Formats: sequence, C-alpha cells, structure tokens
Amino acid sequence: MTSVPPPPPFDPELAAALELIKEFVSPGMSLEDIAEIRQGPAITQLGQLDITLDGAFDVEDREVAGPVGEPDISLLICRPAAPSTAGPLPVIYHVHGGGMVIGDNRVGVAGALEYARELDAVVVSVEYRLAPEHPHPAPIEDVYAGLLWTAEHAKEIGGDPERIIVMGASAGGGLCAALALLTRDRGGPRPIGQLLLCPMLDDRNDTPSAHQMAGVGVWDRTANETGWTALLGDRRGGPDVSPYAAPARAEDLTGLPPAFLDVGSAETFRDEVVTYASRLWQAGGVAELHVWPGGFHGFDGFAPQAALSQAARAAHLTWLRRLLGA
Repeated sequence: MTSVPPPPPFDPELAAALELIKEFVSPGMSLEDIAEIRQGPAITQLGQLDITLDGAFDVEDREVAGPVGEPDISLLICRPAAPSTAGPLPVIYHVHGGGMVIGDNRVGVAGALEYARELDAVVVSVEYRLAPEHPHPAPIEDVYAGLLWTAEHAKEIGGDPERIIVMGASAGGGLCAALALLTRDRGGPRPIGQLLLCPMLDDRNDTPSAHQMAGVGVWDRTANETGWTALLGDRRGGPDVSPYAAPARAEDLTGLPPAFLDVGSAETFRDEVVTYASRLWQAGGVAELHVWPGGFHGFDGFAPQAALSQAARAAHLTWLRRLLGA
C-alpha cells in the first residue's frame, strides 16, 4: 500500500487553539459516541447563548409543517429589532452542522446572526431530524420543508421571498448544497446564493485529504465514516447514493445559485470541496472558492479571534454584500 503523505501544517495560531480544545473535541467519532456527544458541553452550552445579540434581534421558535406525512419541524426565526432599511429584508436560511448526527437549530447560528446584523437580514434556522434514528431522506426533506415555509411566509416575518440565501457549515453546508439541487429539480423556491462552509459533500470518504487527516484535527476519516454510515447505512460508498444525500454524487450541476465554498487546507473535506467548486465552474456556474492555509475543520467557529478566522469571516461578509448589492 502506498504511504500517505503527512497533512499540511496547521496555521500556528490555530494549532494553539486546537491544543486548548482537544479535551472537548477529538477527531474520531464512532456510532457508540453519538449519544454522549449529544449530551456534552459543546451542545448543552448552546442554551446559554444570547441569540438576540444584546437585543439586536427579536427571536421566536415556531413549529411549522414538515414534509407531507411527517412530523412538524422547528424553526428559529430571528428578525432585526430595529431594521435600518425599509421594506422586506433579505433572509439567511441557516442549516446547522453536526455530522448529520448531532445538533439543533442553535448550532452555528451565531455566525449567521453576525452577518445578518451587518446586512439587516432575517435569519431562519431549521431543525431537522438526525441520523441514525432518522436516515436519509429525513434530514434533507425537513430542510426542504423549512425552505418552503420560509419562502411562503417570508413577508409575514419581514423577509423578501426573492432574496433568500442558504447557509450552512459542515453537515449543514452539505445539506445546503443538496437543498440547492433538490429545489432546482422540484421547481421549488430558488435561493439567490448558497454559502457552503467546509461542506460535507461526499459519502465515499476516500480523497487524499481524507486519508491525510486520519486521526488529526476535529473531524477525521473515522468520524466522517460514522456520520455517513448513520445517514446512509450500508449504502454508504456504494453505487446507489442519492445526490440529495451526498451532493458530490450529482451528475448535473447546472442551473444552481451562485456559491461560496470555503475549506481549510488541513482538513478532511479539502479535496471534495475543491472538486465540487471545479465542477460548478465546469457546469457554467458561478462559484467562489477559498482554501484557507493551515485551517482545520470549522476553525473560524472554534477559534474566532484567530487572524485566519477573521479573514474567512470577512470574505463571507464581502461575498454576501456583493450578492445582495449591499
């Protein structure tokens, strides 16, 4: 067997942050670990977040219709308390991360809210059923149902149904990419852009970066296999995986909204994200790709004060402003 080259080095500032969080976040995750992680501090502390951002947003939890014949879903709706612009506001439709197996609609929403505060936007964050209890297509169907509700009720919540951006990190980024495919194919609401942050796109888990990062960082090849197996069971890696589960499987990437994709150079998803961006261009699409040197998976969330994290977040905001003409 050919030896695997070592991974690219971590950015020094991020390497120091990784050392500080390693007792709370380890790279490997098995199916047996899921229940414990769901009850761990990374999730339970989310309940202590000030989602209003010191009163900048009015916050509401709302139960809305889920997929036909399935349970209702929960949406976290955050509206600017004192919008500085008149008329309907852009909407950031947020899909949380967590490897398809952990998290709720408060995971990662702080980033979306920071951008929404700058852009005078509404945030809608969707809660979806988690694997392995609810395998594919439950998560993507919940995310699609939430988008349908958001588009149909945008004016009611102060939003503009013609200016919806989908945003997600990790599993949420993969679900946003899948959502763009699904709503295109069903003739559903068309987002004006997709912000895909370190997205989880390919169940095959066999790229050079996946092998390089084994046992390293915060989400390695073992954890990735666990997440995909929870979602797909024994279909994972086989010939019959839906692109609405794993967007890297899509044969047709035409007609999709403009995309922003970013990923760290030192993370499992590097190669699948770069490949997906290239395929969007090859299909005649609009995409912006950033590969952050020395970045680990989700670095801007784990180490927001790091210089590389601040550069990444500034790039996200610049793209959003350009998309909205703001």
